[in-house]
Amino acid sequence: MGKQTVAEQFVDILARAGVRRLYGVVGDSLNPVVDAIRRNAAIDWIQVRHEESAAFAAGAEAQLTGKLAGCAGSCGPGNLHLINGLYDAHRSMAPVLALASHIPSSEIGTGYFQETHPDQLFRECSHYSELISSPQQMPRVLQTAIQHAVGRRGVSVVSLPGDIAARPAPERAEEHALVTARPTVRPGDTEIDALARMVDAADRVTLFCGSGTAGAHAEVMAFAERVKAPVGHALRGKEHIQYDNPYDVGMSGLLGYGAAYEATNECDLLILLGTDFPYNAFLPDDVRTVQVDVRPEHLGRRSKLDLAVWGDVRETLRCLTPKVRPKSDRRFLDRMLKKHADALEGVVKAYTRKVERHIPIHPEYVASVLDQEAADDAVFTVDTGMCNVWAARYLTPNGRRRVIGSFTHGSMANALPQAIGAQFLDRRRQVISMSGDGGFTMLMGDFLTLVQYDLPVKVVLFNNSSLGMVELEMLVSGLPAYGTGYHNPNFAQLARAAGAYAERVEKPKHLRSALRAALHHKGPALVDVVTDPNALSIPPKIRAEMVTGFALSAGKMVLDGGVGRMVQMARSNLRNVRRP
Repeated sequence: MGKQTVAEQFVDILARAGVRRLYGVVGDSLNPVVDAIRRNAAIDWIQVRHEESAAFAAGAEAQLTGKLAGCAGSCGPGNLHLINGLYDAHRSMAPVLALASHIPSSEIGTGYFQETHPDQLFRECSHYSELISSPQQMPRVLQTAIQHAVGRRGVSVVSLPGDIAARPAPERAEEHALVTARPTVRPGDTEIDALARMVDAADRVTLFCGSGTAGAHAEVMAFAERVKAPVGHALRGKEHIQYDNPYDVGMSGLLGYGAAYEATNECDLLILLGTDFPYNAFLPDDVRTVQVDVRPEHLGRRSKLDLAVWGDVRETLRCLTPKVRPKSDRRFLDRMLKKHADALEGVVKAYTRKVERHIPIHPEYVASVLDQEAADDAVFTVDTGMCNVWAARYLTPNGRRRVIGSFTHGSMANALPQAIGAQFLDRRRQVISMSGDGGFTMLMGDFLTLVQYDLPVKVVLFNNSSLGMVELEMLVSGLPAYGTGYHNPNFAQLARAAGAYAERVEKPKHLRSALRAALHHKGPALVDVVTDPNALSIPPKIRAEMVTGFALSAGKMVLDGGVGRMVQMARSNLRNVRRP
């Protein structure tokens, strides 16, 4: 057996850390690593058509598992293509290790062909970004990178020149035990006691939940019951907190609905649980506010806090709930539940009136039917823009479904490559990409990746021949829509030519059968649905500053549309409201 190379050692350490796939595009400086993967049964090389897709796929895999995932790009332009997907992974707190292979080490700093400085370029979208300059560095640098990505939940980047990757590894390379799982963080007793006193002193408590409530559903419900608190959520908190929630008052933000805004602004104590909600125009400035977050750097950066609690949401509530006095007054909770149900009843007609005859098809109707037909454990990946609206309002969470999107970075074209990463995790699980035509065409080349690997991803294409959200922003700002229209082909014909199952739907009466056939197809499938570009109507009192930058100044419902099965949930919760 020959002496191990640095590339082989690199791959072995990734395998020890639990990485099972490396997404990327081959290239000369990457060749030693790719060849090492070829000869290592523990890791697969996943060949995509664009490195941006590789980073998005790795980020989705990491978000779904909470474990380390990996991607790679060759020197210069190759690894530069990773940057957008890595920004998304980093801002989504997904543990991803990116390999940025580099030009020959002796040529660094000479303006060599394809020369960049990846160890500097990726610093803003990573917790750790370092260059390996010698074989002796490699084990420690890679191990440090892994622990940054896992421990701090985000991206680490290792830059490795191809010539160093091909060299023999040191005889006695230093390797140590790898940290591949995070601990829970419990707040101190001082903070728990202070929070308990604030809860006991408040008459009207509201909980506002984000993605940090993942795994804490039972604890949030128990606390809400104890203090009779309405529970609202941000978009990233929806999948974790809305299901089986008798205290649900909806979502706040530009895409919001229901009574979440009123509940957060009319309470006398607002508790932010695991949320880094960016739209501070929705948050009150005259209400006592507490924030609980496992990332201390998130505490207080959106709003003024009366108490900052550094801790995991589940552990914090486990400590807090027994310490607070049970409340019996439900008046505030009942009022918010009724307001929530009334708000949803007021918009439900928008997607029930004549939708089965409306041409072009209402996108709300597409999302509603898709929600009904999708599996109970489906993974949805959602493009930024109007697909975010439809996912927020029509996908029904149940504790088993997952919804992945570029919800913090806000990148176009995320849904298809994220679906690739989700499907590689489990080929038997239904994965659905809710793609807009703008996002889909931006990285459309990686539809061929689905075909190449026979990945059974289902792409539901909301094809309105426009950048719908951008048009809305322009119109609200008093500008004519310009540069937002597309002249699209028949995407179903393109998909069939690529070797996938596909249907084009132009009439609502054909929608359900087309979706059902695609969802039951064994391989990759695409449903090209021609949707109404004028699906949104704008209330007359909206102001330009409400939409610009996604920051509402008054928190009113901006988008007029339906709310899918959520209205049934709200009606059900009204059963708990005491009658006078």
